[in-house]
Amino acid sequence: MEKKLFGTLKDGTEASLYSFTNRSGMTMEVTELGASLVNLLVPDADGKLRDVVLGYDTPQEYLDHNCYFGTVIGRSGNRIDKARFSIGGRTYQLPVNDNENNLHSGPDGYERRMWSVEEVNEAGNSIRFALESPDGDQGFPGNLKIAVTYTLTEDNEVILHYEGSADADTVVNMTNHSYFNLAGHDSGNIEGHILQINAQAYTPVRDYQSIPTGEIAPVEGTVFDFRTPKPIGQDIGADCEQLHFVGGYDHNFVLSDRTGEIKKMAETYCAESGIVMEAFTDCCGMQFYAGNAIGDQKGKKGASYKKRGGFCLEAHYYPNAVNQANFPSPVLKAGDPYDSVTSYKFSVRR
Repeated sequence: MEKKLFGTLKDGTEASLYSFTNRSGMTMEVTELGASLVNLLVPDADGKLRDVVLGYDTPQEYLDHNCYFGTVIGRSGNRIDKARFSIGGRTYQLPVNDNENNLHSGPDGYERRMWSVEEVNEAGNSIRFALESPDGDQGFPGNLKIAVTYTLTEDNEVILHYEGSADADTVVNMTNHSYFNLAGHDSGNIEGHILQINAQAYTPVRDYQSIPTGEIAPVEGTVFDFRTPKPIGQDIGADCEQLHFVGGYDHNFVLSDRTGEIKKMAETYCAESGIVMEAFTDCCGMQFYAGNAIGDQKGKKGASYKKRGGFCLEAHYYPNAVNQANFPSPVLKAGDPYDSVTSYKFSVRR
């Protein structure tokens, strides 16, 4: 493991970059700001290393933008309708930061926090970041202690393991918001990537605000059917109301009706690099976001990031699950352990 200065925030806080490399040369670099994945260098079909995640060169840039590149999202990922929910007969109001709703826990999410480095295992190529979130933080009840461990394996797999507990019933729905481009972060549009999603159903949204209707709808016969691999861009411009609402794919796919069992959620292939990414999780849902709103901005090493320059596979509970009785519940009971694993495994196809 190598530790170096990543940069200094406007308030003088220094953020470090922790670098881990396995025997094949794959390198994972993370920072305590947002417990974020900053760089991920993966061997392509010719053995050349390509950085396959979007990001910035300095920590302050992560605070100055709102795309959540590589960050850990909490206390609750995705959207909560009207920014409020009830637990135990009490209603909790969260900040409104996305139309009328709460997105990724509001403007003071965990992606903006300096996490503490709790443990570094150099032999195991892993690092554990920890955070304490007090009762009332972001509007959520209960004191929450949460941690995420990043591990880079010799099988070219990045594993994220979330663990935590709270002293009151609360919502906990952690995820990672990395944007992937398997041709390289600076290579442009990802619509040619071949994607397979192992989901029989998805959750339609009611309008442009991206709140699910509550329906569990089959993907069969729709543009949301990725059970057979197809290019991301094949149907993204189809005359489909669901796509029109959000400018492309930005929908939750139903992996299961419960959490706890590891399964393969998706596989992506880039013909230009030969890189294959398999994604696994024990979560019940996965938000596939095609980077519709990245906009025009400057990324790492002067790269020009634009619309659909990267895609996200965010594993978590279904959006607004706390307010939908027929969705698996994201409520963590007081004293119960929160434990969730998501991983991304890389290989090449020649």
